[in-house]
Amino acid sequence: MSTQERSLVPPELPDDAHKGDAGRLLVVCGSATMPGAALLVARAAQRAGAGLVTVLATCDELARALPIAAPEAVMLRPKSTANFSFELAQRGDHAIVAGCGLGTDDEAKQLLQVLLGRAPAIPLVLDADALNLLQDAPEKLKSRAGPVVLTPHPGEAARLLGREIPRDPAGREAAALELAQKSGAIVCLKGKGTVVTDGRFVYTNDTGNSGMATAGAGDVLAGIVGAYAALCATGAFPNWTVLDAACAAVRAHGLAGDFAASHLGKRAVVASDLIQWLAQAQRRLSS
Repeated sequence: MSTQERSLVPPELPDDAHKGDAGRLLVVCGSATMPGAALLVARAAQRAGAGLVTVLATCDELARALPIAAPEAVMLRPKSTANFSFELAQRGDHAIVAGCGLGTDDEAKQLLQVLLGRAPAIPLVLDADALNLLQDAPEKLKSRAGPVVLTPHPGEAARLLGREIPRDPAGREAAALELAQKSGAIVCLKGKGTVVTDGRFVYTNDTGNSGMATAGAGDVLAGIVGAYAALCATGAFPNWTVLDAACAAVRAHGLAGDFAASHLGKRAVVASDLIQWLAQAQRRLSS
């Protein structure tokens, strides 16, 4: 599809907006060995405009780091997975991001089961370990009531589909379409010319560069998608869809990477730089 067929810039909030109008995002990411993943998601979502970001901290490492690295975020520390299921039903989140640095242990599996089975029908963004926990059964996602966005790199997509992902544009588009149709989800197949599709419409991104091939860049994207998708569930912007959110997030993420590479050189870019340049990317796209 052409860029004219979808809105690639999030809608502007009215002058009297409050943080609930900007969207409340829940981050179910991070673990003892990878607390930074949750921090990157949270900071990216905040810079992408989320009004309130809450981070589920299931380990002491993340709980200690969060107030320092992302002081604007709220911490959620349930006593157990069962308690998290109860709390989730009582919360007023507009979207959830899950999987970045979460791990694949029993606790992570239980958390994913809760999100797929008993979570409110709000947009759910799945990345990294959440995709690994699905293994080769993306069709499990079709039973979820709310919209789902998958953000796999080619390796994760290959595991979900049970086959290799071609490197050529046509092959990548076909793989993204196949995964979207099997899962019923919106798919952002990352890489050069990231492909975003809901199984019908296809958007191929034209921003980004090889300097973004660095650990944590996908976590930043997940946070941006989550923030933009949260706007869909506020109800304030009926013409802004989760597909719009995914396309816009991919484009802004890539442009932030382009700004970072132009100032630092591709070799020096790290994931935190994408967050630093996201504000300028969003300003450029909105103008």
